[in-house]
Amino acid sequence: MDFVEELRKKAETARAASRVLAQVSTGKKNAALRHMADVLENHSEAILQANAEDLREARQSNVKRSYLDRLMLDEGRIHGMAEGLRKIALLPDPVYRGDFSTVRPNGLEIRRIHVPMGVIAIIYEARPNVTSDAAGLCLKSGNAVILRGGSEALRTNIVVAGLLARAAKETGLPEGAIQLIDTPEREAVDAMLRMHGAIDLVIPRGGAGLIKHVVETSSVPVIETGTGVCHTYVDASADLDMATSVAVNAKASRCSVCNAMETLLVHRAVAEEFLPKMAEAMKKAHVTLRGDEGARAICSDMEEATEEDWSTEYGDLILSVKVVEDLTAAIEHINRYGTGHSEAIITRDIASAHRFQREVDAAAVYVNASTRFTDGEEFGFGAEIGISTQKMHARGPMGLMALTTTKYLVYGEGQIRE
Repeated sequence: MDFVEELRKKAETARAASRVLAQVSTGKKNAALRHMADVLENHSEAILQANAEDLREARQSNVKRSYLDRLMLDEGRIHGMAEGLRKIALLPDPVYRGDFSTVRPNGLEIRRIHVPMGVIAIIYEARPNVTSDAAGLCLKSGNAVILRGGSEALRTNIVVAGLLARAAKETGLPEGAIQLIDTPEREAVDAMLRMHGAIDLVIPRGGAGLIKHVVETSSVPVIETGTGVCHTYVDASADLDMATSVAVNAKASRCSVCNAMETLLVHRAVAEEFLPKMAEAMKKAHVTLRGDEGARAICSDMEEATEEDWSTEYGDLILSVKVVEDLTAAIEHINRYGTGHSEAIITRDIASAHRFQREVDAAAVYVNASTRFTDGEEFGFGAEIGISTQKMHARGPMGLMALTTTKYLVYGEGQIRE
C-alpha cells in the first residue's frame, strides 16, 4: 500500500470515528483527556529518548537555535503538555451549545447550536507539544484528528501520538479518533490537501512557507495561522521604564514563537531618551538590533536595517527598530508590514490607545502589555490549536469553539411556506 492509499484509509477511519465522537458525553471525553495526560507523564522516559534522537539529528543539520528550542522536550515541557490536556478537560464542552434562538411570526422556533467539524487535519513543524494540544482540543470538541508533524520531530511525534491514541481507546473512544501520518515524504502533505470530502478542515502551524503552500494548494477549507511580524509602538506619552520592560519581554522571553515582537517603533519625541536605555536592556538579553537611520543616529552600534527587515519574522534574538514621526506613522507602518497577528502600544494617552486599537488591523491589539500574551491558555481557552490571522470564522487564539461549526434546529407544527 503506498502512502496515498494509507492516507485515504486513515481519513476513512477518522470519518467513522468522528461520527461516534460527536455523540460521546462530556464526562467520557474528560475522562479520556485526564487518562491521556497521565499516560504522557508515566511514559516521559520513552518520549525523551525519542526526542533526544530527533534533537541529535537536527543539530547535525545545523538548524537555528530557535528551531531547536521549539523541538526540544524535557520533563517540564512534558508535564506542561499533560497539564494542557487536564485544563481542556475542565473547560465547558462546546458541542451542542446554543448561541441563538428565535420564534418567527408563523410559529417556527429556530435554534442555532455548535457541532463538531468532523475530521480535522493539523499540519505543523518542529513543536511536538502541538501533537498533544491538537489531539486534546479536537477530542473535546468532538472531532477526529489527523496529525502530520514535521519530519524533524518524527520520532517524538510517533511516540506521543501513539500514547495518546492508545489512552483514548482505553477509555472507550473510537479507534481512529487520533491518528498520525508517520511518513516523512513531503508529498503526503499535498495528498492530504486534496482530500476534499474526506477531511473537513486543514489547520497549518509553522513558518510562512508552510502556511503559504497549504493555503495555495488545498482543496480542503483552511484556517490560516501563525505568521507573526508583531510590533510594539512606544508613544510620546509612554512610561519609558514600562516600555523597556514590555519590549524586552515581547522580544526575548521566547523569541522563537509567533507572538514575539519583531519590530519596535518609537515616537521621535522620546527616541533620544528611550533608545539608549532600551538598547542596553536588549544587549543584556543578547538581542541584536537593526535600526533605521533615525535609530542609528542615536545608537550608532545598531546594525543597519533594510527594507526586508520590516517584513521579516526572525524567530530569533534579532529586533528591527524604527523611529516614527507620530502615531499616524506607526499605524501606517504596522498596517503595511504586519501580518494581522498581535500589535501593542505603550502610552499614557487614552485617546492614542483607543485610536491605535481602532485603526490597527490585527487579531489582538494591546495597550501597555506584551504581545507574548496572545496565547490560548493566557486568554483562558486552555491549550490552543493555533492563532488565526485570517478574518473568517475564527481569528486570534483558537480554542474549542473555533473547532466547531453550527447547525440550525427548526421546530414546527405543520407550517408550510406560501
